Amino acid sequence: MLTIHTADLLVPGDGRPSLPGGAVLVDGREITATGPYEELTAAFPTARVRRWPGLLAPGLVNPYGPELLEQAYHPDPREAGELGTEPLTGRALAALELTDARWGASARRGVQRMLAHGTVAVAGERWRPFARDAVVRAGMDVQQRYGDPPGRPTLDPLAGRSLTEALALPLAPPGPERRPAHFAAFDAPDEAALAERGAACCVATVVSGRLVYRRR
Repeated sequence: MLTIHTADLLVPGDGRPSLPGGAVLVDGREITATGPYEELTAAFPTARVRRWPGLLAPGLVNPYGPELLEQAYHPDPREAGELGTEPLTGRALAALELTDARWGASARRGVQRMLAHGTVAVAGERWRPFARDAVVRAGMDVQQRYGDPPGRPTLDPLAGRSLTEALALPLAPPGPERRPAHFAAFDAPDEAALAERGAACCVATVVSGRLVYRRR
């Protein structure tokens, strides 16, 4: 099924100017076209349409994959009263007696929280099986990392980084080239507002054409 995703502003991510009222056409797992919403709907009148507030941009890459998924514990919501809601590291992590099953559940929750920040790829190496399984099941890409990233691990790929630095892959340019349908929608009117609000303002994340996160 063809699907057109549109927002108030489309940010291609490759140096091309942002396009007010822009849209992307998704065919299965790939983006097959980008352009003005009116042109895409006229060319593909039977395509399903999804409208998002704010801006539509390529998905992000989080450089702290191992640190967030296998060196931190993401509490279950049922544990919030005892453990809180933030990832646990250091002494708090060491105090927990974690089985392989709890580690696996933590990694899956961590991946879901990444998706809620517009993340479509993670960077890192030497993955433990439970962390790699959680990433693969979500359809996220794994990128190689050269050296440790600066700063403290965070779920927000835009913390201390520009949108350009945080992009996993720009959207497909006009023409026959196809690219994986990895992108996200953010409740921000422009790039400056997105930088100020951070990736937590994500309202939707699409990985390989699948809507894997939607803010309720």
